[in-house]
Amino acid sequence: MEPDFKQLVILSGKGGTGKTCLTAALAHLAACSETPVTIVLADADVDAANLELVLNPRRLECQNFYGGQIAVIDSVTCSGCGYCADVCRFDALSPDNGAYRVDPLACDGCAACFYQCPEKAIKMQTQTAGKWFRSDSSFGPLFHAELVPAQENSGKLVTLIKQQARLCAIDGGYELLLVDGPPGIGCPVISAASGADYALIVTEPALSAAHDLARVLQTTAHFGIKALVCINKADLFPQGSFEIERLCWENKIPLLGRIPFDKSVQEGMTRAEPVTAYDPYSPSSLAIGALWTRINEILWGDSG
Repeated sequence: MEPDFKQLVILSGKGGTGKTCLTAALAHLAACSETPVTIVLADADVDAANLELVLNPRRLECQNFYGGQIAVIDSVTCSGCGYCADVCRFDALSPDNGAYRVDPLACDGCAACFYQCPEKAIKMQTQTAGKWFRSDSSFGPLFHAELVPAQENSGKLVTLIKQQARLCAIDGGYELLLVDGPPGIGCPVISAASGADYALIVTEPALSAAHDLARVLQTTAHFGIKALVCINKADLFPQGSFEIERLCWENKIPLLGRIPFDKSVQEGMTRAEPVTAYDPYSPSSLAIGALWTRINEILWGDSG
């Protein structure tokens, strides 16, 4: 049976477009408007999670996230034969005082050395790659994570965060799952967007904006996710905004809003508040309010 809640993921072609600030503002409007919408939040940008900084939630649960494995050598048992180094394709093993040692940053966890070692001096050890959290924000439950620097499997961690948020939405009868996705078009983006009803792509009128937007639109189209677009800081470079508008028109992608540059956004962030809560009548807040109205119409009203 299909879940009753809607799922909206916020994406961007690159970092720094204001995606997280917009997510926080939409969460505030959803929870605090005259016709509130109950929401669950997921920060799926696990490599640089910062939605927590804007929402200032209270952490309720913390769990370890386990990634891949690395080889560990017992220097006492190791005979120093070097067979392990011979089969390692990643140059992760080197001699060390008559034995061999593993460079954990270079080790890919393939276990070739483990199977080759005649002394059984090597074991494969599971790594703690990060932590994930369940928190309580002013606008609804928040699921977020921290990936250890240089660790991989961010796509797997995003999937875990999404699963936990989805289960919470189902069990709690929430109306909307709002996902702050990672930038770009890689595996974490695919994991974050999986199952979404719509992807709202946040762009800004920089020189490469149309190119970045086109790449994200290709990704959402490939996975059958309906795309929406809004332009942040739309007034700073009118020619760039025009190129984005033209791209949306050519691809029949709804352009839902144009948010002007507004210092109130940064001022609200320094106080851990969405701009719509910090200064509800600022130019950006009014534009985001209009954007939220359009999103409501598309998710629950006219199909757009």
